[in-house]
Amino acid sequence: MAPPLLLLLLASGAAACPLPCVCQNLSESLSTLCAHRGLLFVPPNVDRRTVELRLADNFIQALGPPDFRNMTGLVDLTLSRNAITRIGARAFGDLESLRSLHLDGNRLVELGTGSLRGPVNLQHLILSGNQLGRIAPGAFDDFLESLEDLDLSYNNLRQVPWAGIGAMPALHTLNLDHNLIDALPPGAFAQLGQLSRLDLTSNRLATLAPDPLFSRGRDAEASPAPLVLSFSGNPLHCNCELLWLRRLARPDDLETCASPPGLAGRYFWAVPEGEFSCEPPLIARHTQRLWVLEGQRATLRCRALGDPAPTMHWVGPDDRLVGNSSRARAFPNGTLEIGVTGAGDAGGYTCIATNPAGEATARVELRVLALPHGGNTSAEGGRPGPSDIAASARTAAEGEGTLESEPAVQVTEVTATSGLVSWGPGRPADPVWMFQIQYNSSEDETLIYRIVPASSHHFLLKHLVPGADYDLCLLALSPAAGPSDLTATRLLGCAHFSTLPASPLCHALQAHVLGGTLTVAVGGVLVAALLVFTVALLVRGRGAGNGRLPLKLSHVQSQTNGGPSPTPKAHPPRSPPPRPQRSCSLDLGDAGCYGYARRLGGAWARRSHSVHGGLLGAGCRGVGGSAERLEESVV
Repeated sequence: MAPPLLLLLLASGAAACPLPCVCQNLSESLSTLCAHRGLLFVPPNVDRRTVELRLADNFIQALGPPDFRNMTGLVDLTLSRNAITRIGARAFGDLESLRSLHLDGNRLVELGTGSLRGPVNLQHLILSGNQLGRIAPGAFDDFLESLEDLDLSYNNLRQVPWAGIGAMPALHTLNLDHNLIDALPPGAFAQLGQLSRLDLTSNRLATLAPDPLFSRGRDAEASPAPLVLSFSGNPLHCNCELLWLRRLARPDDLETCASPPGLAGRYFWAVPEGEFSCEPPLIARHTQRLWVLEGQRATLRCRALGDPAPTMHWVGPDDRLVGNSSRARAFPNGTLEIGVTGAGDAGGYTCIATNPAGEATARVELRVLALPHGGNTSAEGGRPGPSDIAASARTAAEGEGTLESEPAVQVTEVTATSGLVSWGPGRPADPVWMFQIQYNSSEDETLIYRIVPASSHHFLLKHLVPGADYDLCLLALSPAAGPSDLTATRLLGCAHFSTLPASPLCHALQAHVLGGTLTVAVGGVLVAALLVFTVALLVRGRGAGNGRLPLKLSHVQSQTNGGPSPTPKAHPPRSPPPRPQRSCSLDLGDAGCYGYARRLGGAWARRSHSVHGGLLGAGCRGVGGSAERLEESVV
């Protein structure tokens, strides 16, 4: 009875196995082997009790939740060397027992937050040989406590989720080689006490920040898990920032220096420690004194040199560090920008440049020219508003930053290069020092500021770009309560307008006028050259005629064959032929000829002027320039 029962069990197991796969039931563990089967998707009839599923070397392109549904006992999943480009959210959501996931050799470009959700006990994750350019910060959150092996090599990563990797206490091996990583955050590996191998080969690292992990080096007695660190193939900048790494004894590695020029190409571990030097900061250029009108933008610049590149800071007149806010912004390159200046912004600013070799300072004086204060000097009633174009016309249309009682800003009489901005008087209870107009166009995002006196309610914008869209906002600057307070601003309104396109007719006419003028000029030069050449020929002919005698044709005999010569007949004298009258066009001495040349030039000039005046008067007079103005530019 035993053999028939065994055959029945084998038959039942074979029936549950997908057709192109091979199933093995060994030691109560079901293995489904589907490698090299030409599969385009995960077989839908895989036994849900499978413990090991191998789908390598196929043509699977996408993974979704139905592919591994209810496979709670799956421990090892191999999807290497397929064509996977997308992993749906929670595609591995039911794989709570999964320990090993191989996704190497695919075409993944991105891992989202939910792409790897589900395997809470995952220990080995292999993602090498893909095209990964981005990994979401929370992609590894489900298995931070359990992961021991993470391979992200041979991808296009510039950044990795350092916060998640730094929170993997059980991580033993981390492969980040052959990527585009150019910086490591300080302390990224400080909590990885079990890390024994870190591969950073062939990235773009110029320096490595000190980390307690690296101090373990190769000293096996100092730590139960000595670190094996590989960072060759990086463009190392061998200065004082890498001196801590140079002091780690690693004579068998072949890392080289890429800079500075004096150390380029030398072995990192062979360079003496004394040559790992830095240059202190030197402020090469800075603003010394800046005067601005109250309410305008102030830009303070400071440039420093050093090795490594200095970090720039600004200290204000109150001896406090200037940070980024809605009014002021400090850029990494050393530029400090104050959006709307007030009386309290005046004073001395200090630019500080620091690097590991030292620091340098420079002082900048900012003076704010106060405007005449009109009306009550109290700031009551002034509602603070934005100091830049952030409150755009779209925001104003939604009702943000404006009051219903405040007048709207209008832009009328728009041409290709100008527009008239108009606004109402506003609320009489609000004191106004001045108005500020801020606008930019779709052709250039740079903000342009215009200061308008408080008594004006119109402003003509000039020098606009033809055929461009503009966003414009009007701010009212109100007096502050005290000399050290910030200037209060409130938004009166915003507008959106478009300038007219440049007329193609004017361009065509202008080209025609220029072409006609050029034709007249070239024709005049040719006529003058022809006249000079003709005069030269005439002068030469007269000189030759006065120096020679006329030839006489009397006593001329013809040749004979020995006979007597015939007696020549006498010819009656002939009267000289009438002298041909010289062409008037070739004689400059004749007054009539000179008048003809003048009349010919006048005809060309009148024709050109008729083209200029007639065509320009018909085509360009209403577009922005008169005929006389265009004529002046042409001449």
